[in-house]
Amino acid sequence: MRIHVTFNDRVGITQEVLALLGARNLNLDAVEMIPPNVYIDAPDLSQTVLDELNYALLRVEGVKAVELVDMLPGQCRRLQLDALLAAMSDPVLAVDPGGYVLLANPELISLYGSDPTGEPLSNLFTAPNFTRALLDKSFRLPMCEVNFKGHDLLLDATPIIGTTQSSRLLAGGLLTLYPPSRIGERLASLHHDHAEGLDALLGKSPVLAQLKTRLHKVAGLDAPLLIQGETGTGKELVARACHTMSARRDAPFLALNCAALPESLAESELFGYAAGAFTGAQRGGKPGLLELSDRGTVFLDEVGEMSPYLQAKLLRFLSDGCFRRVGGDREVHVSVRVLCATHRNLELMVTEGSFREDLYYRLNVLNLMVPALRERGQDILLLAEHFLRQACEQIQRSPCRLAPSTHPLLLGNQWSGNVRQLQNVIFRAAAICEGDVIDSDGLELAGTELISQKADSQGIISLEAAVQNFEKSLLESLYLAYPSTRQLAHRLQTSHTAIGQRLRKYGIGSRS
Repeated sequence: MRIHVTFNDRVGITQEVLALLGARNLNLDAVEMIPPNVYIDAPDLSQTVLDELNYALLRVEGVKAVELVDMLPGQCRRLQLDALLAAMSDPVLAVDPGGYVLLANPELISLYGSDPTGEPLSNLFTAPNFTRALLDKSFRLPMCEVNFKGHDLLLDATPIIGTTQSSRLLAGGLLTLYPPSRIGERLASLHHDHAEGLDALLGKSPVLAQLKTRLHKVAGLDAPLLIQGETGTGKELVARACHTMSARRDAPFLALNCAALPESLAESELFGYAAGAFTGAQRGGKPGLLELSDRGTVFLDEVGEMSPYLQAKLLRFLSDGCFRRVGGDREVHVSVRVLCATHRNLELMVTEGSFREDLYYRLNVLNLMVPALRERGQDILLLAEHFLRQACEQIQRSPCRLAPSTHPLLLGNQWSGNVRQLQNVIFRAAAICEGDVIDSDGLELAGTELISQKADSQGIISLEAAVQNFEKSLLESLYLAYPSTRQLAHRLQTSHTAIGQRLRKYGIGSRS
């Protein structure tokens, strides 16, 4: 039985309570003193002895109550701790200040093959000087890679600090082991701030609908995918949508911009490096994106900028899924789908000899072409309104809207920077405009180089030629979304006869 005695705290009362227990020769499994309470676990306590003990305890000065309980507080805490450790999916160790294991969760016991409680850390981690470095640094080592029972894992150490009235003392450390892909999942979640899947691809134009249809078909195929399109068209959004719609959706999605890093750094970021690979290398080495995204997806943006050396190393990985870290001599095998994107003409680069032909065919198993913004008709206005709402929320200003007079300007622009350029234009306009309506002047104040730039670049020197050029460009853009003279006339608030004449004049579509 387990009993709980409540008393008024006074000098000597705990000794008197324990003396009553000792006088009855009770076998005590546990006694917990938490003044003004004492908890007693006496498994052999009979009901007869309990009744007599209860009477004796209540006669002690200061004792207020005696009651039966199901569990002692310490036992309850231990059960809660065991449940917490069992719920952790990663191997966890608690270690005392001397480097001996205090407890381990079931995941670590399973990985180790037995319960290591009481063993020194040096029995678990055989790397030279690792345990000494961990203790010398008071468990304040940065995350590093360790080999545990043949598994390459990342170790995260956290010191456990105990406090007294006068000081803070090191009570030990908590060691957590992670597979590299677990860190990859966390990185992916931190960097992921987009809508999921096709929801991220805003628009209703026919060319975008064709892209979504093709994306549905290729997303579930576990093969390399090459995504092509002009800069700023949203190739990474397409790659993320492909990952979200694939069987790898629950694993990491990590991206590397091949144009943003020099060759040596890009290599270590993608393939990782071994311990001591170079001066300043992290202790124990570092896994690259391929290891961090195991069972997931790696997106290589601007793959056309990759150096010949990295092209050869990537080709080898695509062949068998194996690679070696920088400075390493051990083969690493992972299951990763590679998605690549570029705004460059890879076929031309192959012809010129600046991109490997064999790598091009490895990457171009499946392909998608992301349309330019100027080809997407009314999507321009839909995106502009979306970016305007987004910008107002971001800069915490009152909602505003685009005046109808801005529509021809937005639709007539060539948008050489595509969706990214449109987003920047709208953001600047929202930031500068003080009213509730953004008009054409507001767009110009935001630095928009609309039709005038195109006119200058084409050498147009007369007003009539500039007007015709604008009219043709506008009709070509709108005709994609309104493919009949009556629909287009209704959109532009004019007669279908006038629209028909202009369509014939510029050779756009057919007469309806």
